[in-house]
Parts: sequence; structure tokens; C-alpha cells
Amino acid sequence: MAYEGILLGMGNPLLDISSVVDEEFLQKYDIKLNNAILAEDKHLPMYDEMASKYNVEYIAGGATQNSIRVCQWMLQIPRATSYMGCIGKDNFGEEMKKNSKLAGVNVHYREDETAPTGTCAVCVVGGERSLIANLSAANCYKSEHLKRPENWALVEKAKYFYIAGFFLTVSPESILLVAEHAAANNKVFMMNLSAPFICEFFKDQQEKALPYMDYVFGNETEARTFAKVHGWETDNVEEIAIKISQWPKASGTHKRITVITQGADPVVVAEDGKVKSFPVILLPKEKLVDTNGAGDAFVGGFLSQLVQEKPIEECVRAGCYASHVIIQRSGCTYPEKPDFS
Repeated sequence: MAYEGILLGMGNPLLDISSVVDEEFLQKYDIKLNNAILAEDKHLPMYDEMASKYNVEYIAGGATQNSIRVCQWMLQIPRATSYMGCIGKDNFGEEMKKNSKLAGVNVHYREDETAPTGTCAVCVVGGERSLIANLSAANCYKSEHLKRPENWALVEKAKYFYIAGFFLTVSPESILLVAEHAAANNKVFMMNLSAPFICEFFKDQQEKALPYMDYVFGNETEARTFAKVHGWETDNVEEIAIKISQWPKASGTHKRITVITQGADPVVVAEDGKVKSFPVILLPKEKLVDTNGAGDAFVGGFLSQLVQEKPIEECVRAGCYASHVIIQRSGCTYPEKPDFS
């Protein structure tokens, strides 16, 4: 099977500015752990404060880009994956390009002339993370870039598409172009709930894309928020996963499968009105470095087996393996080679 370009991701490429902070810092900027938000004006001074006050690391990030890089790492097949998003013409942007090439991902970035490359503050306390994204250039992605022949060629070539829910805030029209192509060509289209605020404040955009989703990923908090927003009287993750999988579909080729992670608790997979749960690899607390990228890595591992047409059990096992590796390291980083058989 030809794997080159088999998976295409689209999203917000961000440079993670990551550091262990303290409770006082969280309170000062009104930050909740285990959450992801867009930066407001009150958050803007925190990026400089982190850099001057703490020992920060700069790591290429952005949810979709993380998943694509992890999938690429798991596959170890050059250019099996492609990625699109928007960066700025600056040092951070150059750094991002270098990082992606080293990772083996075929990136086609749109480069914005005016906005700087987006950043994401990753505040870590006790191994738990909170994300505050300042999208900047990432917010400037345009569907015209996608429609250019050299970029649309990546869409034509791919058989699988993955887009984090975060991209709904940037270019819902690009998402629908890819979704409609996938449905018309019997390809697999996948998205992530990504964050409570996406389910709450980008509900309409999410609902437009949902009929096209063959796989829906998310964590337990996002799933419960989705249920609440839609007036479902339950916070039972298994029930919610089933209800999401039964949402009407644009194309009948693939049935929808919902995959919900729950931190250290089992992964819930819903399909055909039934639920399976899969235990994760447990990690002693002292080995946990940070949870940044854990969910992204799970998706990346999962996709690495899905594109090889492996059964769902194998996809989940690979997802659990990848996230297990990532949470023992700072940010969404990994050793040179995977040790997954």
C-alpha cells in the first residue's frame, strides 16, 4: 500500500511556550487546570512574564500538528502525513518549518505577511496543564490557500483527514470543503471536540461539520459539555459517546465511531449503538512530567494504525502507547523511534 500523503491534517500551528508555574500565577490570570482557552487581553502580559520568571521551553505545538507529528513518528514512513495551517514570516515560523521537516511531515503552511506566528502558553502545575492560545497568524488561514492546485493536490491524495475542533474558530469553510470532498470520495473524515469552549461557543460551526465526521475524538470534560449544550440529560460518558455516534451522517459509507479518553480511566469507544472500553497504561505519579499533548498524542497513535486499516483495538492500543510516552516528557515530544509492536 502506498502510504505517502495518506493522512492530511489542518489546524492552528502554534509555538508552545511551556513552563511549570505556581498557583499564584494561575490565579493572577484566572487560569483553570485541564482547560484550553483563547487568550483575552488580560492574558497578553503572561507570555512575557512566563519567559522572564520561569524556565520556559519552546516546543512546536498546535493540537492537529501534534497529532500529525506523532502519527508520522509512529509510522516511520517519510511524508506519510501532510499538514496545512498558517504561520507568520518570523523566527518562530522558521523554527516551525524546521521542526516539521525534521519530523518527516510534508507541511504546506500559508505564511502571513503581517501577523506573527501563533503561540500557546502551557502552564503546568502538578503535571496537569492549562493552555492559553494566542492565535495571531494561525487565525489568518484562508480557504484560498487550500484551493491552490499544489495544496488541493494534498487533499486529492489523502485517504484520511484529521482536523482539531480548534480550527472551527478559524476557517469553517476550509473544513467543509475537505469534509464534502471526503464524503463524495468515500474517504475518512475525523475531528476532535477539542475544548469545552468549542462545544459552547462554536456550536453552530461544529454542528455543520458533525454530519461529515466518521470519527469523533474528545475527552470526558468535552463530551459532557457537548451533552449539556445539546440538552441531553446525562453526564454518563458512555451514553454521550453513543448519542454522538448516532448523530445523522452526510454519507452512509462509514458508520460514525466516537472515541472518548478519560485521563487515567478507560478509553470509551462507541459504534453501532454499543460501547467498548479499553484500559490505559497506568503511570506512577512520580513519572508524570506533564499532560500537555496527551490527547493529541492519543489521536496520533490511533491514526497511525487506522491508516494501516488495523482493527479498532489496535488503534486504541497505539493511542494509549503514544500518550503514555508523551506524558513522561515535556510537551508533545518523543524519542527518536517508537517501541510499539
